[in-house]
Parts: sequence; C-alpha cells; structure tokens
Amino acid sequence: MLRLSRLTDYAVVVLVRLSSAIGVETAPSIAAATGIPEPTVSKVLKGLAQADLVTSQRGAHGGYRLGRPLAAIPVADVIVAIDGPIALTACVEGSVGSCESQSLCPMAGRWGVVNDAISEALTSITLADMQSAAVPKSLRLDLPVEAGRFAPSIVE
Repeated sequence: MLRLSRLTDYAVVVLVRLSSAIGVETAPSIAAATGIPEPTVSKVLKGLAQADLVTSQRGAHGGYRLGRPLAAIPVADVIVAIDGPIALTACVEGSVGSCESQSLCPMAGRWGVVNDAISEALTSITLADMQSAAVPKSLRLDLPVEAGRFAPSIVE
C-alpha cells in the first residue's frame, strides 16, 4: 500500500491553514487552530521553511507565512520537503546495496516508469486543487479533467 507519512499530511493541513492567515501565524496558533500538537507543527514548519514553502519572520511579532500561493505548491513539493524524494522502491531511489536481490531481480530498473507516472500526477495537483476538492460533492460541478489537471468547481 502506498501511504504518505503523517507528517506530510500535517504539512498539507498547516499550509492550507497558512493560506487563510492575514500576516504571520505562530506555531502555537496553528496548533490550536488545527489540533496538531505544537511540537509537530514546529517540526513540519522547519521542513517547509527549508524547502522555501513557508517563510519565517523572527521577533516579537514573528511567525510563518506561505512562501507562495497554494496554486503554486504541487503536492509533490510538500512530499519531497517532508519525506524526501518520491521513490516507490529502493532501486528507483538509487540507493546502492539497499536490495539483496538487485543483481538477480528481473524488474530491476523497470519501476522508474511507474515512479515517474506517480511523480507526474503529484506534480500536476496543487494544494489549491486539493482545497477546492474539500467542497462537498453536492456543491461541486464535475467538469472534465483538462490537460491532466484536477478540475472540480463550485456550482454558482
């Protein structure tokens, strides 16, 4: 089963929360608003800051804000910021000696196609796409997917 880490899930929640903030938000205020423990929020923010997905402001009136709009943050960027490169198997990741069967494996080097397809899909979906998908299905008008993009919209 493919599953994102809990920290990546929290990172998405933190970024969406920051998108609604006016000015900067502190880790304690994000934790209070999201229900994520403050130490976890701090850890997530540190990873997001290192990837330039959020910017930090020091001082008495400091905190965090988005580094760019949700529409410019692909899901893949969040995953890479928190969990590292997207790799289904050790041989796709390029780790030397991480698979005992690598020299005998008939699939060695063939997972790249699958990995690339998943990476491409995760790169084509932004956090803004995910946020708009949070609109209840009864209020969405399902439109055809255009150019590989997730395209639900709200019924007016």
